[in-house]
Amino acid sequence: MSAVPARPRLLAEMRTTAALAAPLVLGHVATGLIGFVDNVLAGHHGTATLAAVTVGTALWWLPMLVPMGTLLAVPASVSQLDGAGRRDEIGPLFRQALWLALALGVVVFAFLSLAVHALAPMGIAAEIRPGATAFLHGIRWGAPALTLYFALRYLSEGLHWTLPTMLVGFGGLLVLVPLGYGLTYGAFGLPELGAGGLGIATAVMLWAQVAVFASYLARARRFAGLRLFARFEPPRWTAIRGLLHTGLPIGVTVAMEGGLFIVTALLIGRLGEVPAAAHQIAINVASLCFMVPMGVAEATTVRVGHALGAGDPRRVRRAAGAGYAIVLGTQLCSGLLLLFGNEAIAALYTGDAAVAALAATLLLYAAAFQFPDGVQVLSAGALRGLKDTRVPMLLAALAYWGLGMPLGAGLGLGLGWGPPGMWLGLIVGLTAAALLLGTRFWRASRRLRRAAPTMTDGR
Repeated sequence: MSAVPARPRLLAEMRTTAALAAPLVLGHVATGLIGFVDNVLAGHHGTATLAAVTVGTALWWLPMLVPMGTLLAVPASVSQLDGAGRRDEIGPLFRQALWLALALGVVVFAFLSLAVHALAPMGIAAEIRPGATAFLHGIRWGAPALTLYFALRYLSEGLHWTLPTMLVGFGGLLVLVPLGYGLTYGAFGLPELGAGGLGIATAVMLWAQVAVFASYLARARRFAGLRLFARFEPPRWTAIRGLLHTGLPIGVTVAMEGGLFIVTALLIGRLGEVPAAAHQIAINVASLCFMVPMGVAEATTVRVGHALGAGDPRRVRRAAGAGYAIVLGTQLCSGLLLLFGNEAIAALYTGDAAVAALAATLLLYAAAFQFPDGVQVLSAGALRGLKDTRVPMLLAALAYWGLGMPLGAGLGLGLGWGPPGMWLGLIVGLTAAALLLGTRFWRASRRLRRAAPTMTDGR
Protein backbone atom coordinates (compact mmCIF):
# COMPACT_ATOMS: atom_id res chain seq x y z
CA MET A 1 0.00 0.00 0.00
CA SER A 2 1.40 3.42 -0.90
CA ALA A 3 2.09 5.81 1.88
CA VAL A 4 -0.20 8.79 2.38
CA PRO A 5 1.69 12.07 1.81
CA ALA A 6 2.80 13.78 5.00
CA ARG A 7 1.05 17.11 4.39
CA PRO A 8 -2.49 15.68 3.97
CA ARG A 9 -1.95 13.54 7.07
CA LEU A 10 -0.95 16.61 9.07
CA LEU A 11 -3.95 18.57 7.78
CA ALA A 12 -6.23 15.66 8.68
CA GLU A 13 -4.72 15.58 12.18
CA MET A 14 -5.22 19.33 12.51
CA ARG A 15 -8.88 18.93 11.60
CA THR A 16 -9.31 16.15 14.15
CA THR A 17 -7.53 18.12 16.86
CA ALA A 18 -9.49 21.26 16.06
CA ALA A 19 -12.80 19.39 16.23
CA LEU A 20 -11.80 17.87 19.56
CA ALA A 21 -10.46 21.15 20.90
CA ALA A 22 -13.28 23.49 19.84
CA PRO A 23 -15.74 22.47 22.60
CA LEU A 24 -12.85 22.42 25.07
CA VAL A 25 -11.86 25.95 24.10
CA LEU A 26 -15.44 27.14 24.43
CA GLY A 27 -15.73 25.32 27.75
CA HIS A 28 -12.58 27.03 29.00
CA VAL A 29 -13.87 30.35 27.69
CA ALA A 30 -17.02 29.75 29.71
CA THR A 31 -14.84 29.14 32.76
CA GLY A 32 -12.89 32.29 31.98
CA LEU A 33 -16.15 34.20 31.64
CA ILE A 34 -16.86 33.32 35.26
CA GLY A 35 -13.90 35.51 36.15
CA PHE A 36 -15.06 38.10 33.63
CA VAL A 37 -18.53 38.23 35.21
CA ASP A 38 -17.05 38.43 38.71
CA ASN A 39 -14.68 41.21 37.68
CA VAL A 40 -17.24 43.28 35.78
CA LEU A 41 -19.77 43.03 38.61
CA ALA A 42 -17.07 43.85 41.16
CA GLY A 43 -15.52 46.62 39.07
CA HIS A 44 -18.77 48.51 38.68
CA HIS A 45 -19.63 47.96 42.34
CA GLY A 46 -16.43 49.78 43.28
CA THR A 47 -12.65 49.77 43.01
CA ALA A 48 -12.38 48.38 46.55
CA THR A 49 -14.65 45.46 45.61
CA LEU A 50 -12.63 44.70 42.48
CA ALA A 51 -9.38 44.81 44.44
CA ALA A 52 -10.86 42.45 47.03
CA VAL A 53 -11.95 40.00 44.33
CA THR A 54 -8.45 40.26 42.82
CA VAL A 55 -6.79 39.07 46.01
CA GLY A 56 -9.54 36.57 46.81
CA THR A 57 -9.40 35.03 43.34
CA ALA A 58 -5.62 34.72 43.59
CA LEU A 59 -5.88 32.85 46.89
CA TRP A 60 -8.69 30.68 45.50
CA TRP A 61 -6.68 29.51 42.50
CA LEU A 62 -3.34 29.18 44.31
CA PRO A 63 -4.29 25.87 46.04
CA MET A 64 -6.75 24.85 43.29
CA LEU A 65 -4.04 24.61 40.63
CA VAL A 66 -2.51 21.51 42.22
CA PRO A 67 -5.68 19.35 42.14
CA MET A 68 -6.62 20.74 38.73
CA GLY A 69 -3.26 19.63 37.35
CA THR A 70 -3.13 16.38 39.33
CA LEU A 71 -6.46 15.26 37.91
CA LEU A 72 -5.09 15.79 34.39
CA ALA A 73 -3.74 12.27 34.90
CA VAL A 74 -7.32 11.13 34.18
CA PRO A 75 -7.57 12.10 30.48
CA ALA A 76 -3.99 10.95 29.85
CA SER A 77 -4.69 7.55 31.45
CA VAL A 78 -8.17 7.14 29.95
CA SER A 79 -7.01 7.98 26.42
CA GLN A 80 -4.19 5.45 26.64
CA LEU A 81 -6.56 2.74 27.93
CA ASP A 82 -8.98 3.57 25.14
CA GLY A 83 -6.23 3.50 22.50
CA ALA A 84 -5.00 0.14 23.79
CA GLY A 85 -8.52 -1.37 23.71
CA ARG A 86 -8.74 -1.74 27.52
CA ARG A 87 -12.04 0.09 28.03
CA ASP A 88 -13.15 -2.26 30.82
CA GLU A 89 -10.50 -0.66 33.07
CA ILE A 90 -11.82 2.88 32.61
CA GLY A 91 -14.80 2.64 35.00
CA PRO A 92 -12.80 1.42 38.03
CA LEU A 93 -10.12 4.06 37.35
CA PHE A 94 -12.78 6.78 37.17
CA ARG A 95 -14.31 5.79 40.50
CA GLN A 96 -10.94 6.07 42.19
CA ALA A 97 -10.42 9.43 40.51
CA LEU A 98 -13.63 10.63 42.20
CA TRP A 99 -12.24 9.69 45.61
CA LEU A 100 -9.01 11.49 44.83
CA ALA A 101 -10.92 14.57 43.63
CA LEU A 102 -13.06 14.68 46.78
CA ALA A 103 -10.02 14.42 49.04
CA LEU A 104 -8.23 17.19 47.15
CA GLY A 105 -11.34 19.40 47.39
CA VAL A 106 -11.48 18.99 51.16
CA VAL A 107 -7.81 19.96 51.42
CA VAL A 108 -8.45 23.11 49.36
CA PHE A 109 -11.43 23.99 51.57
CA ALA A 110 -9.23 23.73 54.66
CA PHE A 111 -6.52 25.84 53.04
CA LEU A 112 -8.96 28.61 52.14
CA SER A 113 -10.40 28.59 55.66
CA LEU A 114 -6.93 29.32 57.03
CA ALA A 115 -5.77 31.64 54.22
CA VAL A 116 -7.92 34.54 55.40
CA HIS A 117 -5.69 34.82 58.47
CA ALA A 118 -2.64 35.31 56.26
CA LEU A 119 -3.84 38.44 54.45
CA ALA A 120 -2.33 40.89 56.95
CA PRO A 121 1.03 39.04 57.28
CA MET A 122 1.24 38.96 53.47
CA GLY A 123 1.07 42.75 53.46
CA ILE A 124 -2.28 43.02 51.63
CA ALA A 125 -3.52 46.59 51.95
CA ALA A 126 -5.89 47.09 54.91
CA GLU A 127 -8.74 48.41 52.78
CA ILE A 128 -8.71 45.24 50.65
CA ARG A 129 -8.69 42.63 53.43
CA PRO A 130 -12.38 42.68 54.57
CA GLY A 131 -13.75 42.15 51.08
CA ALA A 132 -11.18 39.47 50.23
CA THR A 133 -12.04 37.63 53.44
CA ALA A 134 -15.76 37.70 52.62
CA PHE A 135 -15.08 36.44 49.09
CA LEU A 136 -12.99 33.51 50.36
CA HIS A 137 -15.53 32.60 53.04
CA GLY A 138 -18.15 32.25 50.32
CA ILE A 139 -16.26 30.57 47.50
CA ARG A 140 -14.48 27.97 49.67
CA TRP A 141 -17.72 25.93 49.83
CA GLY A 142 -17.35 25.33 46.10
CA ALA A 143 -13.86 23.78 46.36
CA PRO A 144 -14.99 20.10 46.54
CA ALA A 145 -17.44 20.79 43.72
CA LEU A 146 -14.74 22.11 41.41
CA THR A 147 -12.37 19.19 42.00
CA LEU A 148 -15.20 16.70 41.37
CA TYR A 149 -16.12 18.63 38.23
CA PHE A 150 -12.55 18.26 36.96
CA ALA A 151 -12.72 14.47 37.42
CA LEU A 152 -16.05 14.27 35.55
CA ARG A 153 -15.05 16.42 32.59
CA TYR A 154 -11.57 14.89 32.27
CA LEU A 155 -13.15 11.44 31.96
CA SER A 156 -15.35 12.65 29.11
CA GLU A 157 -12.51 14.49 27.41
CA GLY A 158 -10.19 11.49 27.64
CA LEU A 159 -12.74 9.58 25.56
CA HIS A 160 -12.74 12.25 22.82
CA TRP A 161 -16.13 13.65 23.89
CA THR A 162 -15.73 17.32 24.73
CA LEU A 163 -19.16 18.79 24.00
CA PRO A 164 -20.41 18.48 27.62
CA THR A 165 -17.54 20.64 28.83
CA MET A 166 -18.78 23.46 26.64
CA LEU A 167 -22.47 23.08 27.43
CA VAL A 168 -22.07 22.73 31.18
CA GLY A 169 -19.58 25.60 31.22
CA PHE A 170 -21.94 28.05 29.55
CA GLY A 171 -24.85 26.67 31.56
CA GLY A 172 -23.06 27.68 34.72
CA LEU A 173 -23.09 31.30 33.57
CA LEU A 174 -26.89 31.19 33.53
CA VAL A 175 -26.70 30.59 37.27
CA LEU A 176 -23.83 32.94 38.06
CA VAL A 177 -24.94 36.10 36.27
CA PRO A 178 -28.29 36.67 37.99
CA LEU A 179 -27.25 35.23 41.35
CA GLY A 180 -23.93 37.12 41.36
CA TYR A 181 -25.66 40.37 40.46
CA GLY A 182 -28.32 39.89 43.11
CA LEU A 183 -25.90 39.09 45.93
CA THR A 184 -23.39 41.78 44.96
CA TYR A 185 -25.82 44.69 44.55
CA GLY A 186 -28.72 43.55 46.72
CA ALA A 187 -31.14 43.02 43.81
CA PHE A 188 -34.12 40.63 43.50
CA GLY A 189 -34.75 40.82 47.25
CA LEU A 190 -31.27 39.46 48.09
CA PRO A 191 -28.90 41.16 50.55
CA GLU A 192 -26.08 43.37 49.22
CA LEU A 193 -22.93 41.42 50.07
CA GLY A 194 -20.39 42.90 47.64
CA ALA A 195 -17.36 40.66 47.13
CA GLY A 196 -18.75 38.09 49.55
CA GLY A 197 -21.85 37.73 47.42
CA LEU A 198 -19.74 36.88 44.37
CA GLY A 199 -17.98 34.16 46.35
CA ILE A 200 -21.28 32.58 47.41
CA ALA A 201 -22.75 32.79 43.90
CA THR A 202 -19.68 31.10 42.39
CA ALA A 203 -19.86 28.24 44.91
CA VAL A 204 -23.55 27.63 44.16
CA MET A 205 -22.82 27.60 40.43
CA LEU A 206 -20.03 25.05 40.85
CA TRP A 207 -22.28 22.58 42.69
CA ALA A 208 -24.94 23.01 40.00
CA GLN A 209 -22.38 22.15 37.31
CA VAL A 210 -21.29 18.99 39.15
CA ALA A 211 -24.89 17.81 39.51
CA VAL A 212 -25.62 18.31 35.81
CA PHE A 213 -22.38 16.70 34.56
CA ALA A 214 -22.69 13.65 36.85
CA SER A 215 -26.31 13.15 35.78
CA TYR A 216 -25.26 13.28 32.13
CA LEU A 217 -22.46 10.72 32.53
CA ALA A 218 -24.79 8.38 34.41
CA ARG A 219 -27.53 8.49 31.75
CA ALA A 220 -25.75 8.98 28.41
CA ARG A 221 -25.69 5.95 26.10
CA ARG A 222 -22.18 6.92 25.01
CA PHE A 223 -20.84 5.95 28.46
CA ALA A 224 -23.25 3.11 29.32
CA GLY A 225 -20.77 0.35 28.47
CA LEU A 226 -18.21 1.78 30.89
CA ARG A 227 -20.54 1.33 33.91
CA LEU A 228 -19.11 4.44 35.54
CA PHE A 229 -21.55 4.49 38.45
CA ALA A 230 -22.47 0.80 38.40
CA ARG A 231 -21.37 0.16 41.96
CA PHE A 232 -19.84 1.75 45.01
CA GLU A 233 -16.14 1.14 45.49
CA PRO A 234 -14.10 2.19 48.51
CA PRO A 235 -10.84 4.05 47.95
CA ARG A 236 -8.11 1.76 46.62
CA TRP A 237 -4.65 3.06 47.33
CA THR A 238 -2.97 1.22 44.47
CA ALA A 239 -5.12 2.94 41.84
CA ILE A 240 -5.01 6.33 43.58
CA ARG A 241 -1.24 6.05 43.92
CA GLY A 242 -0.98 5.43 40.17
CA LEU A 243 -2.99 8.57 39.46
CA LEU A 244 -0.86 10.55 41.88
CA HIS A 245 2.36 9.19 40.35
CA THR A 246 1.36 10.59 36.97
CA GLY A 247 -0.75 13.54 38.09
CA LEU A 248 1.03 15.10 41.04
CA PRO A 249 4.01 16.29 38.97
CA ILE A 250 1.48 17.74 36.50
CA GLY A 251 -0.25 19.47 39.40
CA VAL A 252 3.01 20.93 40.63
CA THR A 253 3.87 22.05 37.08
CA VAL A 254 0.49 23.74 36.65
CA ALA A 255 0.93 25.35 40.06
CA MET A 256 4.38 26.57 39.05
CA GLU A 257 2.93 28.41 36.08
CA GLY A 258 -0.31 29.56 37.65
CA GLY A 259 1.46 30.42 40.87
CA LEU A 260 3.67 32.82 38.92
CA PHE A 261 0.57 34.83 38.01
CA ILE A 262 -1.09 34.42 41.39
CA VAL A 263 1.91 35.49 43.46
CA THR A 264 2.33 38.40 41.06
CA ALA A 265 -1.26 39.43 41.88
CA LEU A 266 -0.62 39.13 45.60
CA LEU A 267 2.57 41.19 45.39
CA ILE A 268 0.79 43.87 43.36
CA GLY A 269 -1.95 43.79 45.99
CA ARG A 270 0.58 45.33 48.37
CA LEU A 271 0.75 48.42 46.16
CA GLY A 272 -2.87 49.51 46.73
CA GLU A 273 -6.32 49.42 45.13
CA VAL A 274 -5.53 50.95 41.72
CA PRO A 275 -2.57 48.68 40.80
CA ALA A 276 -4.43 45.61 42.14
CA ALA A 277 -7.60 46.41 40.21
CA ALA A 278 -5.70 47.19 36.99
CA HIS A 279 -3.72 43.98 37.26
CA GLN A 280 -6.91 41.99 37.78
CA ILE A 281 -8.43 43.41 34.60
CA ALA A 282 -5.34 42.66 32.52
CA ILE A 283 -4.83 39.18 33.94
CA ASN A 284 -8.48 38.30 33.41
CA VAL A 285 -8.24 39.28 29.74
CA ALA A 286 -4.96 37.38 29.36
CA SER A 287 -6.58 34.36 31.03
CA LEU A 288 -9.47 34.44 28.56
CA CYS A 289 -6.94 34.45 25.70
CA PHE A 290 -5.12 31.54 27.36
CA MET A 291 -8.26 29.39 27.30
CA VAL A 292 -7.77 28.81 23.55
CA PRO A 293 -4.27 27.25 23.63
CA MET A 294 -5.18 25.47 26.86
CA GLY A 295 -8.09 23.73 25.13
CA VAL A 296 -5.88 22.81 22.17
CA ALA A 297 -3.25 21.49 24.60
CA GLU A 298 -5.79 19.25 26.33
CA ALA A 299 -6.96 17.92 22.98
CA THR A 300 -3.31 17.29 22.06
CA THR A 301 -2.83 15.35 25.31
CA VAL A 302 -5.67 13.04 24.29
CA ARG A 303 -4.43 12.63 20.69
CA VAL A 304 -0.83 11.97 21.78
CA GLY A 305 -1.96 9.57 24.50
CA HIS A 306 -4.22 7.67 22.11
CA ALA A 307 -1.42 7.37 19.54
CA LEU A 308 1.00 6.16 22.20
CA GLY A 309 -1.53 3.63 23.50
CA ALA A 310 -1.98 2.36 19.93
CA GLY A 311 1.81 1.97 19.61
CA ASP A 312 2.27 4.53 16.82
CA PRO A 313 5.17 6.87 17.65
CA ARG A 314 5.01 8.65 14.29
CA ARG A 315 1.40 9.64 14.92
CA VAL A 316 2.50 10.88 18.35
CA ARG A 317 4.71 13.48 16.72
CA ARG A 318 2.14 14.35 14.10
CA ALA A 319 -0.51 14.92 16.78
CA ALA A 320 1.78 17.37 18.54
CA GLY A 321 2.70 19.09 15.27
CA ALA A 322 -0.97 19.69 14.55
CA GLY A 323 -1.38 21.23 17.99
CA TYR A 324 1.58 23.55 17.51
CA ALA A 325 0.30 24.72 14.13
CA ILE A 326 -3.14 25.54 15.53
CA VAL A 327 -1.74 27.34 18.57
CA LEU A 328 0.59 29.55 16.53
CA GLY A 329 -2.41 30.76 14.55
CA THR A 330 -4.62 31.39 17.58
CA GLN A 331 -1.87 33.25 19.44
CA LEU A 332 -1.28 35.55 16.50
CA CYS A 333 -4.95 36.53 16.61
CA SER A 334 -5.00 37.12 20.38
CA GLY A 335 -1.76 39.09 20.28
CA LEU A 336 -3.12 41.44 17.62
CA LEU A 337 -6.38 41.85 19.54
CA LEU A 338 -4.56 42.88 22.71
CA LEU A 339 -2.14 45.12 20.83
CA PHE A 340 -4.76 47.17 19.03
CA GLY A 341 -7.77 46.83 21.35
CA ASN A 342 -6.15 47.30 24.76
CA GLU A 343 -7.85 50.58 25.65
CA ALA A 344 -11.32 49.51 24.53
CA ILE A 345 -11.03 46.24 26.44
CA ALA A 346 -9.94 47.97 29.66
CA ALA A 347 -12.88 50.37 29.40
CA LEU A 348 -15.32 47.44 29.51
CA TYR A 349 -14.29 46.61 33.05
CA THR A 350 -14.23 49.91 34.88
CA GLY A 351 -15.12 53.59 34.75
CA ASP A 352 -12.13 54.54 36.89
CA ALA A 353 -9.77 56.38 34.51
CA ALA A 354 -6.62 55.59 36.50
CA VAL A 355 -7.41 51.88 36.67
CA ALA A 356 -8.34 51.71 32.98
CA ALA A 357 -5.14 53.48 31.87
CA LEU A 358 -2.85 51.15 33.82
CA ALA A 359 -4.81 48.08 32.71
CA ALA A 360 -4.49 49.15 29.06
CA THR A 361 -0.71 49.40 29.50
CA LEU A 362 -0.50 45.94 31.06
CA LEU A 363 -2.49 44.47 28.18
CA LEU A 364 0.39 45.43 25.87
CA TYR A 365 2.65 43.22 27.98
CA ALA A 366 0.06 40.47 27.71
CA ALA A 367 0.22 40.79 23.91
CA ALA A 368 3.98 40.22 24.10
CA PHE A 369 3.71 36.84 25.84
CA GLN A 370 0.95 35.31 23.70
CA PHE A 371 3.33 33.21 21.58
CA PRO A 372 5.49 31.81 24.40
CA ASP A 373 2.40 31.18 26.54
CA GLY A 374 0.79 29.16 23.76
CA VAL A 375 3.94 27.16 22.99
CA GLN A 376 4.65 26.29 26.62
CA VAL A 377 1.12 25.06 27.39
CA LEU A 378 0.97 23.02 24.15
CA SER A 379 4.36 21.45 24.92
CA ALA A 380 3.23 20.58 28.43
CA GLY A 381 0.06 19.01 27.03
CA ALA A 382 2.00 16.89 24.54
CA LEU A 383 4.34 15.70 27.31
CA ARG A 384 1.33 14.75 29.46
CA GLY A 385 0.16 12.54 26.60
CA LEU A 386 3.47 10.69 26.93
CA LYS A 387 3.04 10.60 30.74
CA ASP A 388 6.33 12.49 30.89
CA THR A 389 5.68 14.68 33.93
CA ARG A 390 8.58 14.72 36.38
CA VAL A 391 11.31 16.39 34.34
CA PRO A 392 8.83 18.96 32.92
CA MET A 393 7.97 19.81 36.52
CA LEU A 394 11.61 20.67 37.22
CA LEU A 395 11.91 22.63 33.98
CA ALA A 396 8.82 24.64 34.90
CA ALA A 397 10.26 25.37 38.34
CA LEU A 398 13.42 26.72 36.75
CA ALA A 399 11.60 28.86 34.20
CA TYR A 400 8.92 30.34 36.41
CA TRP A 401 10.59 30.55 39.80
CA GLY A 402 14.27 30.53 38.92
CA LEU A 403 13.91 33.23 36.26
CA GLY A 404 10.47 34.82 35.96
CA MET A 405 9.52 35.55 39.56
CA PRO A 406 12.92 36.83 40.78
CA LEU A 407 13.17 39.15 37.79
CA GLY A 408 9.59 40.39 38.16
CA ALA A 409 9.87 40.99 41.90
CA GLY A 410 13.24 42.68 41.47
CA LEU A 411 11.98 45.05 38.80
CA GLY A 412 8.48 45.60 40.16
CA LEU A 413 9.19 45.97 43.86
CA GLY A 414 12.96 46.26 44.21
CA LEU A 415 13.46 48.93 41.53
CA GLY A 416 9.99 50.42 41.93
CA TRP A 417 8.74 49.74 38.40
CA GLY A 418 5.42 48.54 39.82
CA PRO A 419 3.06 46.28 37.82
CA PRO A 420 4.94 46.71 34.49
CA GLY A 421 8.08 45.34 36.11
CA MET A 422 6.19 42.34 37.45
CA TRP A 423 4.75 41.67 33.99
CA LEU A 424 8.21 41.70 32.41
CA GLY A 425 9.01 38.84 34.76
CA LEU A 426 5.98 36.96 33.43
CA ILE A 427 7.22 37.37 29.87
CA VAL A 428 10.68 36.02 30.71
CA GLY A 429 9.33 33.06 32.68
CA LEU A 430 6.89 31.99 29.95
CA THR A 431 9.51 32.34 27.22
CA ALA A 432 11.97 30.17 29.12
CA ALA A 433 9.26 27.54 29.73
CA ALA A 434 8.35 27.49 26.02
CA LEU A 435 11.95 26.82 25.03
CA LEU A 436 12.62 24.18 27.69
CA LEU A 437 9.36 22.22 27.40
CA GLY A 438 9.29 22.40 23.59
CA THR A 439 12.81 21.01 23.39
CA ARG A 440 11.90 18.28 25.88
CA PHE A 441 8.97 17.04 23.81
CA TRP A 442 10.74 16.97 20.47
CA ARG A 443 13.66 15.04 21.93
CA ALA A 444 11.28 12.53 23.57
CA SER A 445 9.27 12.06 20.37
CA ARG A 446 12.45 11.57 18.35
CA ARG A 447 13.53 8.82 20.75
CA LEU A 448 10.15 7.12 20.29
CA ARG A 449 10.56 7.10 16.52
CA ARG A 450 14.09 5.68 16.73
CA ALA A 451 12.82 2.96 19.08
CA ALA A 452 10.25 1.81 16.53
CA PRO A 453 11.58 2.74 13.07
CA THR A 454 9.69 0.05 11.20
CA MET A 455 6.19 0.96 12.36
CA THR A 456 3.76 1.95 9.61
CA ASP A 457 3.01 5.64 9.46
CA GLY A 458 -0.60 6.77 9.65
CA ARG A 459 -2.06 3.88 11.69
